[in-house]
Amino acid sequence: MSVTHDVTNTAKTVRPRRAVLEMPEYHPPLAGRDALRLDFNENTFAPSPRVMERLQKVTAEGLTKYPEREGVERIVAAHFGLQGEQVLLTNGVDEAIHLMCCAFLEAEDEAVISTPSFFMYDVSVQMMTPHLKKVQAGPTLEFPFERFMAAITERTKLMIVASPNNPTGAVVSRENLLAIAAKAPQAVMMVDEAYYHFYGESVMADLAAVPNLIVARTFSKAYGLANLRIGMLAGNAALLKYLKKVSSPYNVNGVALDCLPEALADEEYLAWYIEQVRVGRERMMAGLRELGVPFFPSAANFVLMDIGPKHKELVAAMRAHGVLLRDRSADPGCDGFVRITIGVEEHVTRGLAALRSSLEEIGWSAQQIGEMVGHRDKDSVREFE
Repeated sequence: MSVTHDVTNTAKTVRPRRAVLEMPEYHPPLAGRDALRLDFNENTFAPSPRVMERLQKVTAEGLTKYPEREGVERIVAAHFGLQGEQVLLTNGVDEAIHLMCCAFLEAEDEAVISTPSFFMYDVSVQMMTPHLKKVQAGPTLEFPFERFMAAITERTKLMIVASPNNPTGAVVSRENLLAIAAKAPQAVMMVDEAYYHFYGESVMADLAAVPNLIVARTFSKAYGLANLRIGMLAGNAALLKYLKKVSSPYNVNGVALDCLPEALADEEYLAWYIEQVRVGRERMMAGLRELGVPFFPSAANFVLMDIGPKHKELVAAMRAHGVLLRDRSADPGCDGFVRITIGVEEHVTRGLAALRSSLEEIGWSAQQIGEMVGHRDKDSVREFE
């Protein structure tokens, strides 16, 4: 007698955690970027020549080895005036955010961020807890300090603030950042300084005095290492111990670890690129004023423009001119807004020329923005959600 099993009746459907089902997804529009890349806030030129020279020395044997992170962490720590145990190198700031949430958030805990801001905050927080408070910026897109402070409770265990902010370019004063950290000593305060080099002010020097403060930095922007995926977290050793515990020991690839010390050592090249961006940012904002395009003052390597109802048309027209922009209209409070990255002088010149032509081609006028304002609820500001 043969026995058969009806697998259709006994099969179970595999389902992920509820948090994974409910968390948002991030799909950056990276496809088809064969043009001048003024869309992702990357270094638009190149990394240091010393990095390029180091890449030529990568060997077949070197690629067979597991990467060793700690030695490079000591080099990075010394560069920033810290101890080795105060630094964790990460696979970009994306992983840094993820590790912060894994290390410090329970399912019942609250996290607080402001919006609009970097979307990976939403993704990583909601992977761990549904209790994410998002404090909406007002019409000027300045950081909503008072309402952010009001959103903090005893259940708050993580606060993330970007200064300068992406996509707005707005900054938060050191005084306000430290006040936020002091408001919730039971919570970790992460200051995302991804765009620090284009602003110049940091709370890195406050790490010793503020035990719940952690600073995140990237080497993708000013250093031009976006493809190598390397960033860092810095803080007191007690907190970093927990972050290292949840991190893979091989999270940063060996090529990135080989190149980072060269990038850090070439301070002359870094200073040159930062100055290119600083001058280019002023040129771009002056050009936008001349064109009558409203924008938000920026301390980063980009400027956020208010294009209004023709934002998609502008992005398409600019692509036809060989220049990529980032439509930020889906961000809270950013309806009709488009972001343009600032790079070296030549790229700023090309970007402005394409912008001037594209605005004319799509029949853009500042009056259209005035008409769109009626559809924006500019006077109402959500407390938090």
